[in-house]
Amino acid sequence: MFKKILIANRGEIACRIIATCRRLGVGTVAVYSDADAGARHVRLADEAIHIGPAPAADSYLGIGPILDAAVATGAQAIHPGYGFLSEKPGFARAVEQAGLILIGPSAATMELMGSKAAAKAKMAPAGVPLIPGYHGDDQSDQRLAEEAERIGYPLMLKAASGGGGKGMRVVYSDQEFSEALAAARREAESAFGDARMILERYLARPRHIEAQVFADTHGNTVHLFERDCSSQRRHQKIIEEAPAPNLDPALRADLLAAAVRAAEAVDYRGAGTVEFLVDDGAFYFLEMNTRLQVEHPVTEMITGLDLVEWQLRVAAGQALPLSQNQIKASGHAMEARLYAEDPERGFVPSSGRIRALAFPSGAQIRVDRGVDRGDAVSVHYDPMIAKLIVHAADRHSCRALLQQALAASLVAGPTTNLGFLQALAASSVFAAGELDTGLLDRDLAGILPSELPPAEVITAAAGYWLLEQESVADTADPWARRDGWRSSGSVPRWLDLECAGRRWVIEASGERGHYKLQLDEWPNAVISLTHLDESLYLLQQAGHSYRMHLHRRDGQTLEVCHQDRRWLLIRHTRFEGGKQQTEVDGRIVAPMPGRILDLRVTQGCAVEDGQTLLIMEAMKMELAIKAPLNGQIDQLSVAVGDLVEADSLLLSINPEAAAAPDKV
Repeated sequence: MFKKILIANRGEIACRIIATCRRLGVGTVAVYSDADAGARHVRLADEAIHIGPAPAADSYLGIGPILDAAVATGAQAIHPGYGFLSEKPGFARAVEQAGLILIGPSAATMELMGSKAAAKAKMAPAGVPLIPGYHGDDQSDQRLAEEAERIGYPLMLKAASGGGGKGMRVVYSDQEFSEALAAARREAESAFGDARMILERYLARPRHIEAQVFADTHGNTVHLFERDCSSQRRHQKIIEEAPAPNLDPALRADLLAAAVRAAEAVDYRGAGTVEFLVDDGAFYFLEMNTRLQVEHPVTEMITGLDLVEWQLRVAAGQALPLSQNQIKASGHAMEARLYAEDPERGFVPSSGRIRALAFPSGAQIRVDRGVDRGDAVSVHYDPMIAKLIVHAADRHSCRALLQQALAASLVAGPTTNLGFLQALAASSVFAAGELDTGLLDRDLAGILPSELPPAEVITAAAGYWLLEQESVADTADPWARRDGWRSSGSVPRWLDLECAGRRWVIEASGERGHYKLQLDEWPNAVISLTHLDESLYLLQQAGHSYRMHLHRRDGQTLEVCHQDRRWLLIRHTRFEGGKQQTEVDGRIVAPMPGRILDLRVTQGCAVEDGQTLLIMEAMKMELAIKAPLNGQIDQLSVAVGDLVEADSLLLSINPEAAAAPDKV
């Protein structure tokens, strides 16, 4: 076993690797950028080395500084985690040339599996089913058009060296093909420096099932069962689970056997994931990821194995710890990815300092996180905060535990997707295990309905703030109390609460958790609110009892978890003037810090409501900034390549100006 390794990554995966190394007595070296000088992975590692400025291109993607750090600290091996350099053949070769060991597959394997076309060419002879399509060397427009006619429409165009949804287009007819091909090639060239395309039959509603495989240098290759990753939005996974629900046992056995053959066909070494699309009782090879997956904890939970430990042992030259017939699965596991992003604004990434952070604990609950309270979610990297993983005897119990764990969790500071995760876990399609990879993009409103909260949410919040008022001045002096007591008797207290765009002015009387509330919709509401434990409260109202999690984000905001939804309530100061409804002034500001990638308007040109004005890149995502009204560009404050801060002016639209004839 190694004495010391360097972790060429950051965030939760770096912290996850450190945990296993500490248990095994392996020393760890972290690397960090300017933005991560005080990050959690730096605090946890035995040593840490600065490798460059905040942008990933100048730090975590810098092969030279990372190798220098490994040599300087005496590390014997490098664990790349996932993302960044983890699947870069050039990095793997550089590690080997430096006399170090990469904890992962060989550069040749990475190179082969990094090309969708080359990977498919290897899979067919190994008996791994492929989606009908074309992945040949002839990339002429004419040949691709002919192959498209042979395959039939609809079909999928994919970048041969792609991933993450870039360079992909669904084409429904031959009239669309030429334009879609040109657009996909441009995107592929920009993202990967490779415009080659492959064509595949389009599967409209497939499931995404992947198999975890492991191989050593002694000729042993095994699978560690499968995971269902069909819960996706824009090709990004949200909730993963193992084993895959509603999967025919015979199909499962064939799929796992095919995954092992796929790994053997490319002389694989270490941890890998063979991904398949499952559709209409058949499965097809999608790609192979030559690294540890984000969702590996669900496999660990059902097998009781530590996959990072297996990675270290294989890289150190040891044989796999178990043979195939010794690997057993038990129960069901699910993982929810908690991101700093705003589901109500199209899932745009969020950033900021974490003011409060709370997660449940227990033998069946695991939290892999890369931050602590007080840390910041940076605009420079992926906005993942944590992964919440649960394990139970069966899928029904596991889903219920996931819902409970999500409701008990709190992240205050940046906006998160916690509420969306709760709604998704509670949805009927997820409960039935009937998700396909495109469902959330087709019917997001079905998962996140827009509606006002039920009465219990408002009354529970009112009870919470009334209790809070009393606790601020918990004293025997009646003059210091905040329960409305006066020498002439108690007088009503008032609360002004806002939720889902609606405000309620509430008259309240009572004390110590027992109150009478007057609201327009619910007059004479009598409630009792009891604090049970941590964020858990019991609300009694109109002959019903409700257990709810109430999370205080700050002095004015509260999150109420009820009926598998998370509601944000704002407490307004009494007599605070409500925001006046004003006409849109046409000022377009940056929603977050980022870089201007594309500018699609010019000074003085006319624009229409909904028209894309510019494209920003922020937190590894492209954001389309659109016009909120018709008008004319009367101020243009940015240019392509500019770095902008949050809330800085991008441009302004004059709605009164006459339309210019040179509309862009």
